[in-house]
Amino acid sequence: MLSVVVLTKNSEKYLAAVLSSASFADEIIVLDSGSSDNTEQIAISFANVRFIRQEWLGFGAMKQLGVDLAKNEWIFVLDSDEIITEPLKAEILKTLENPLFKAYKVPRLNYFFGKEIRRMGLYPDYSTRFFDRRFARFDGREVHEKVLCDSDIGVFKEHFIHYAYESLEQFYNKQKRYASLNHRPNTLKSLLNPLWSFFKLYFLKAGFLEGKRGFEIALGYAKYTFWKYKKD
Repeated sequence: MLSVVVLTKNSEKYLAAVLSSASFADEIIVLDSGSSDNTEQIAISFANVRFIRQEWLGFGAMKQLGVDLAKNEWIFVLDSDEIITEPLKAEILKTLENPLFKAYKVPRLNYFFGKEIRRMGLYPDYSTRFFDRRFARFDGREVHEKVLCDSDIGVFKEHFIHYAYESLEQFYNKQKRYASLNHRPNTLKSLLNPLWSFFKLYFLKAGFLEGKRGFEIALGYAKYTFWKYKKD
């Protein structure tokens, strides 16, 4: 009744924990875009995993392909550094007994540099991850993809865990890559928007209460905004 879709590339660090957390599903589709580490060996060690190699198509297209390959109507989509908690598992199974909506937003608890972050607008960080594929699908965006659904979307209470960034360097590098995929040069926005982004996250959304991490996170998202709009 439930298929879980996971995208991977050199994802050995968390993959065993990710797949274990999703092992209650009828099947897990692991769509891999060229791993050279132990990702495949870890994936195929789970009985209900279908490991499929696929050249990278962009986030939206890759996730939709995983959805299209699924055998079941209900889908939960995970990244390879995200873990379903036991309370969320229970909520998923209960919802499957009598779904009231065709899609559901699920809270996400993000970890930055080894610590959970509950301020700065980073929690509950809702993301539409659980849906009936007959009524919802991913858009085609290469990055910051979304699930589109014509009907009302429900909201889950329990969260899943996202080990977002282990180091400041990893955080900044990924923000730079995301900015390059969503690059829209605009001189005025490259000057003003980063300042607003930092102010909003650090002051208005209480990033200062997260200590040094809060400053680094606010600065990282400000850098993303600058890279996104700066001229080449």
